[in-house]
Amino acid sequence: MKKTEEKELVGVREIARKANVSIATVDRVLHNRTGVSAKTKEKIDAIIEELNYKPNILARRLASKQILRFAVLIPSVSKETDYWDAPLSGVLQAESEISAYGIQIETFLFDQNDKKSFVKQSEKIIHGNFNGVLLAPMFIDESSRFVDECSKLNIPCVFINSDIPDKNSLCYIGPNLYQSGYLTAHISGYLLKENDKVLIVNISKEIDNHHHLLRKEEGFRKYFSDNHKNNEIFKVDIRDTAYDSVKASLSATLKANPVNLIFVTNSRVSSVARYLEEENIHDVKLIGYDFLKDNIEYLKKQTIDFLICQKPIEQGYRGMMALYTHFVHATPIEKVYYMPIDIITKENYQFYRN
Repeated sequence: MKKTEEKELVGVREIARKANVSIATVDRVLHNRTGVSAKTKEKIDAIIEELNYKPNILARRLASKQILRFAVLIPSVSKETDYWDAPLSGVLQAESEISAYGIQIETFLFDQNDKKSFVKQSEKIIHGNFNGVLLAPMFIDESSRFVDECSKLNIPCVFINSDIPDKNSLCYIGPNLYQSGYLTAHISGYLLKENDKVLIVNISKEIDNHHHLLRKEEGFRKYFSDNHKNNEIFKVDIRDTAYDSVKASLSATLKANPVNLIFVTNSRVSSVARYLEEENIHDVKLIGYDFLKDNIEYLKKQTIDFLICQKPIEQGYRGMMALYTHFVHATPIEKVYYMPIDIITKENYQFYRN
């Protein structure tokens, strides 16, 4: 360790000598601190680039013995979907890579059907002395208030899976929700005849607060409007996510309005697939979200025709690495990083990685 530190100091000394400044001034520039004029900073940055100087971050972090604490606030796995196992897996992957740098990560899970559980967990973070937060903003109002509190405490937040456009965050990593719905409608266009009918299904106890579902729906409808499609679109909001409730709602809806295609706006598409299978309905096309075990089983049987997937494992990983990069490397973070919109079918699911 001593040799590494000496080697690093030689590099800083050389930069200081070439720039004709003190080592302390170079250190301020390297750590992005104030107290250096723009002209001097520009000169030092040019020399750093010329020398291709790369500080030994690990040695510096270990020497400082400073601990950085990051909080992860995401939903827990529910009976209806295990989607949130995937982002958590990405977080754990990142943790295995950065824990040696003095990074501690604590996970706070909330019930995605219960905003009170979100508030309870968010309050623990506010009072927990954390440096940064990785957040899946499931409930728009509660998430907004939480982000405001973090901002007051100078705690940067990274959003994954869905964003809050009018709230300041370090960055957003996830799908373009509107474009995701728009693309799904485009796919639907190839499956529909001129007068075929479409059903949009939202399955969530907190639909009004789950803005990510509504933005997908908005994009879906806009495609039909932009392309002057005359297909009639119905919608059903199912607020009780238990399967018996889903089954009853679908039965009543489809009895009143038979449709040719169903678009489910989240990962609970397997509940709709189960209903279609149990009722022996084979002439309705079905599109939904996420590369989950139950969904894949119905995709293999072609009860589900298409799954729209946007790499939740990578979202969790990139989100955590964004906080790490911001604090440890002090380098700018890309404000928005949209995940690719992947279309999964029976023919290609074996080759897909979340």
